[in-house]
Amino acid sequence: MPPLPADDLALIATHTAPLWNEMRGQRLFLTGGTGFFGVWLTESFLHINRTFALDAHLTVLTRDPAAFTRKCPHLASYHALTLLPGDVRTFNHPQGDFAYIIHAATEASARQVAEAPLEMLSTILDGTARILDFAATHNTRKLLLTSSGAVYGKQPATLSHIPEDFLGGPDPLDPASVYAEGKRLSEQMCALHARQSSLQIKIARCFAFIGPHLPLDTHFAIGNLLRDALNNSPIQIAGDGTPLRSYLYAADLAIWLWTILFQAPSMQAINVGSEEAISIATLAQTIAATLNPTLPIHIAKTPTAETPPSQYVPSTQRAQQTLSLKPLTTLEESIRRTAAWHTLRTSA
Repeated sequence: MPPLPADDLALIATHTAPLWNEMRGQRLFLTGGTGFFGVWLTESFLHINRTFALDAHLTVLTRDPAAFTRKCPHLASYHALTLLPGDVRTFNHPQGDFAYIIHAATEASARQVAEAPLEMLSTILDGTARILDFAATHNTRKLLLTSSGAVYGKQPATLSHIPEDFLGGPDPLDPASVYAEGKRLSEQMCALHARQSSLQIKIARCFAFIGPHLPLDTHFAIGNLLRDALNNSPIQIAGDGTPLRSYLYAADLAIWLWTILFQAPSMQAINVGSEEAISIATLAQTIAATLNPTLPIHIAKTPTAETPPSQYVPSTQRAQQTLSLKPLTTLEESIRRTAAWHTLRTSA
């Protein structure tokens, strides 16, 4: 994989610059380092560590250090990075203090939900328990849990944006809710742990994103649409094109997550995403207009007037008011940057 764009790393450094003094000389532990979130956090940390001469160190837990090295060879040689082999549920605790932890492990995989849901649930719950135990015994001051907007369950048609105080939830008897229920219970585990310790636990409820390292061949609609466009193929929409989603660029995501880790109030969930709702059909049109206006768009199903479109769009008023966070990258620019990175990747 090619490095992240230099402009994106500079954007992250510029907008998080005031946060990093407390990290000087400290150690950070990250789970999920090979995933979409993890790669952005790892590479932005290493860039910032060098840029600001923090003399900090990052330990990344990974099941397969060799796979990480193959994926990101430009990162593996950094002296400020240690790859720790292990499963998040059972890893051997490294020695020494880790003032900061980011728990970003758990693949949001539709395939795993369908084929190995108990494995997914075990990874989420046992992994969170292991991380909380690790934090309790290694003098951790701040821990960030990357949770999910899935914890709210189905968004009501009458609610345009989901706020953090919405008390809906997924159906616990639906096996497809395993990821959402796992994240809900992880948040509960954090709440119980926070009651009996001085550890500051930050909760980021993450929605939908776009950017380099986003898979183009899984269940993410925007990734599939981008894949078609990059292949100069007709853009295929499997459904009726009416679902409403919103997308935050990955560099903005990194800025939000670093800010939440350092500055968010403990045990106050913060939605992470964009409020700019867009239908899947309009998203396809935007991708075509941005990358190749000649591409046709095929929508497999016809919308029905009596069925309201599904929605998955956060309210980010808490992030704006509490942490002064806002999206910095337009959707069109996000599409261009993601496409350019994938083009570079395939030509390398």
